Amino acid sequence: MSTSEGTDPAPEQDSTRTVPRQTPDSDRPAPTGPAPELPYPPPGPLPVVGQPRPSSFKRGFGAGAGAALGAGAVVCALTLLNILGLVAMLALARPGSANTSADTSTTKTIWGEPGASHTLRAIEVTGTIATSGESTSSLYTSTTYGYDVADIIDGLEADDADGLLLLMNTTGGTIPGSRAIAMAAERYRERTGHPVIAYVTGTSASGGMYAMAGADHIYADQGTLIGSIGVIMGPFAHYSGVTQIDNGILSGGVSAESIEQFYLTQGTAKDFGNPFRDMTEEERATYTNGIAREYDVFVQWVADNRGISTDVIRDELGAYLFDAKTAVDKHLADAVLAREEAFRQAATDAGADPDDTKIVTDTTPSTLSRLLGADSSRVFGHGRPMTSGKATSELCTSATTVFAWSANPIQACGG
Repeated sequence: MSTSEGTDPAPEQDSTRTVPRQTPDSDRPAPTGPAPELPYPPPGPLPVVGQPRPSSFKRGFGAGAGAALGAGAVVCALTLLNILGLVAMLALARPGSANTSADTSTTKTIWGEPGASHTLRAIEVTGTIATSGESTSSLYTSTTYGYDVADIIDGLEADDADGLLLLMNTTGGTIPGSRAIAMAAERYRERTGHPVIAYVTGTSASGGMYAMAGADHIYADQGTLIGSIGVIMGPFAHYSGVTQIDNGILSGGVSAESIEQFYLTQGTAKDFGNPFRDMTEEERATYTNGIAREYDVFVQWVADNRGISTDVIRDELGAYLFDAKTAVDKHLADAVLAREEAFRQAATDAGADPDDTKIVTDTTPSTLSRLLGADSSRVFGHGRPMTSGKATSELCTSATTVFAWSANPIQACGG
């Protein structure tokens, strides 16, 4: 056997190998016995079944409500923190009770358009003029606290208003309270260069005349009363021949042949005003001299500011009250004008256009001021309305106080 070059020789085959014989299926014997059990196939994976999904509306509503509640809670918390922080800062900046501060005062427009370019600041002087809201614990029928009103006026600057308007309806009160308003008005004019105008809406008597006498212009409505330049002290009572007191000084009633009441004192006239003894001539002279001095100051103040001689005030005007026209004739007022005319004239006096002027006055404190302790039931500088029969006042309980008052002092107590 020949071989090609480079080729390995093929191995020799064994010619004697036996090939197994294939038996046809027809020739195989049939199996005997039970058929073998075949294993079941392994179970297939179970189908994934999820929870039922809510409708798109429910999904949207739930998400929106949750977001709204969360945002609302955050906003409320931030708002509360801001309010508390502001209250704390203001409380630190202005220590003390807010209802005794003019800083808590807010205003409202009582005449003209709120958006007017010019402003007159009105201050109401109504009812009894007391000295101070802090020093007066009792309630009058209607009260203006002179020191507190003076604080408001002293807080006004030239840019705050074009002028000051005093709205008068008072029968007077304490000399310190009345004079405080007068002096504050004078300081306002000197500080700002703006005029002070007074308008009488009812009565301006005694302390009211004292408070407004220094105004640049005084106008009065028809039917008003002006005057009563005078001072008063009292009342004093003297009981003579008394044998019974029922529901008076001694409650329950006392009957006797005679009644004696006395004080243990040191110092001459210490029991001045004791109704069970006569007033001595020395006491009468001493106290009369005191009120005479107050009267002299009052008369001079009116004379200087209204251009009336002191003799005319003492001898002719006296402590009389005059109707508006007579008050003008006697130079206690400048003109009789209705409210609309008076307000327009006041704007003109302040150098403003009446058609572009508003008049603002104080109103009750704001919510923030009440949070700081302001009394929400009264305008700063004024008292609350009195409950009938429940109040007393210095005008009733102190006979030795000198007042610029033109009425029965008992009326100030609600009697």
